[in-house]
Amino acid sequence: MNRRQFFLILLTCLLPLGMQAQQETFRFAQLTDLHLSPRNANPTEDLLRSVAQLNATDSLDFVLITGDVTEEGDRATMEKLKTCLDLLKMPYYIALGNHETKWSDSGCTAFSEIFGGDRFKFEHKGILFLGFNSGPLMRMAYGHVVPQDINWMKESMDAFNQGDPKRGKPVILATHYPMQEGDVDNWYDVTDAVRPYNVRLFIGGHYHSNRNLRYDGIPGILMRSNLRDKEGKPGYGIYEVTQDSIRVYTQRIGEPPKKWAAFSLTRSYYDRNGKAEKYPDFSVNKEFPKVKEQWTVQTGAGIYCSPAVEKDKVFVGDDLGCLTAYTLKNGKKLWSFQSGKRIVGTPAASEGIVVFGSADRHIYGLSAKDGSQLWKVEAAEPVLGAVTIENRIAYIGASDHTFRAIDIHTGKVIWVYTGIKGYIETKPLVTEDKVIFGAWDNTLYALNKTDGKELWKWTGGLTRMHFSPAAVWPVAANGKVFITDPQRAMTAIDIQTGNTVWRTFQSMVRETIGLSEDHERVYSKTMNDSIVCYSTLEDTPRELWASNVGFGYEHAPSMQAEKEGIMFGSTKEGLIFALEGKTGKVLWKHKIGNSLISTVVPLNGHELLFTATSGEVGLLKTKK
Repeated sequence: MNRRQFFLILLTCLLPLGMQAQQETFRFAQLTDLHLSPRNANPTEDLLRSVAQLNATDSLDFVLITGDVTEEGDRATMEKLKTCLDLLKMPYYIALGNHETKWSDSGCTAFSEIFGGDRFKFEHKGILFLGFNSGPLMRMAYGHVVPQDINWMKESMDAFNQGDPKRGKPVILATHYPMQEGDVDNWYDVTDAVRPYNVRLFIGGHYHSNRNLRYDGIPGILMRSNLRDKEGKPGYGIYEVTQDSIRVYTQRIGEPPKKWAAFSLTRSYYDRNGKAEKYPDFSVNKEFPKVKEQWTVQTGAGIYCSPAVEKDKVFVGDDLGCLTAYTLKNGKKLWSFQSGKRIVGTPAASEGIVVFGSADRHIYGLSAKDGSQLWKVEAAEPVLGAVTIENRIAYIGASDHTFRAIDIHTGKVIWVYTGIKGYIETKPLVTEDKVIFGAWDNTLYALNKTDGKELWKWTGGLTRMHFSPAAVWPVAANGKVFITDPQRAMTAIDIQTGNTVWRTFQSMVRETIGLSEDHERVYSKTMNDSIVCYSTLEDTPRELWASNVGFGYEHAPSMQAEKEGIMFGSTKEGLIFALEGKTGKVLWKHKIGNSLISTVVPLNGHELLFTATSGEVGLLKTKK
């Protein structure tokens, strides 16, 4: 062996193992923010033009597609999308965006069924590619990466590195949202989780423009939308990966690609032993030391529903399809029932029976004692609606345009109403002789609770699906039904006729409502800092008080609830608060985490149950 051969062998041995694996130059493309719509042909035309040009481009190995592929997330449009993408002559890998996770009539179920899952993983020429959902699911909130997806990423990268992150094999991560504060509520959990590995780049979309960012030091790229720009040209991204760099190009239809960013595959951009540059501020908890978490359980799965409680048990459904019972006293797990797919709607419990819907297209009745299945009712589509039980009857809507009344003891369907055009996620109001609920079709429905006959429908002049009173849980008092909608209006509707009594945009409220115990006041969150209170007594809107709680920008549909004269509420950034019901005086605030707290369940004036998107369920208690 001569000296030159010796040094070449030595140099090879000293190279990082991850770089040894990366031997070949390759190129791939990125499509994002396609926004295919059943009411607008342009996005489909834009996509087909991009597909044709991609097919005519030499040496593209695959395509990454990073979310907001549809406008409304409906199954028909996603099936049409797949038909278009299947025209590609190269493999493609697709992740969800917020338009697939919020307004989908199947709560991501259709996406998973059509495209094979909510995330992707593959190796290509020495690099591991991981794509995953950044949420939120079925709720207006910041994006969120659920615990099970963070664990999946770590497990995948561990396996790629044979259990030793120090091997440093390169990884590229794909999401829709940028992994930063203001976009994803637990960005720090994600960057801290992936930091020990050799993450070379995050790839995303969402903002419809080219952006070169850093997520706690980790490079991040946002690509332009595929939608036609001001010059009428669709476009996408091209990535060229060499042995030492990643070069990023933007590609408009009919034009040569333009380089606009580049990243090293050998340089260190961040400290792999470090931590996030910023974490959420929990100092508010020091201001109210009398508020304590009596117990908290981390379930390890995302939670999108509120807890249900009966006697000494708490019932919670999660993103993995489990309905779990805990003891009210200390949060001890009692049993768990596995449905086929995720549980989004809040369950209900009565007379020793727990009722809930699942995205597996069934409504279940379980024994509260041991979780054994008593009955199930099949639906044609996923069941994402919350449950209300009154006098042994469970009321629940589904995505098959059907609302059902079910005997909780037998599982017998008492009646069905099939005149609904949109899907249902709300918790129905059962009051007097009526059951009232909204759907994602601009409509509030009132049915006879005895036989399901339609009594009236209200649309209020709403013309866009996105303005539907579908997320709010309606309340009723003094002959009126009260709702808020995404158009930022509070509305009072005559409960007998369905006519609008009054409608006001005064307070800029959105999708939240709560009723006082004496039925004289309704509460709602504004979109900035405040809770407002209106009288239920008059036939004109009368604001009684507005209280600055200081929660910032807020658009999450978590309702207000009153117990023993105290109004409780929550936010998308993990804050729970209590106000004096008659005056709006802030009594206390407590921050659980940094993700959405669903509608809390007060047990009395000083104890309440909560669930968080980040997987926690717990009992909060204040000293008297």
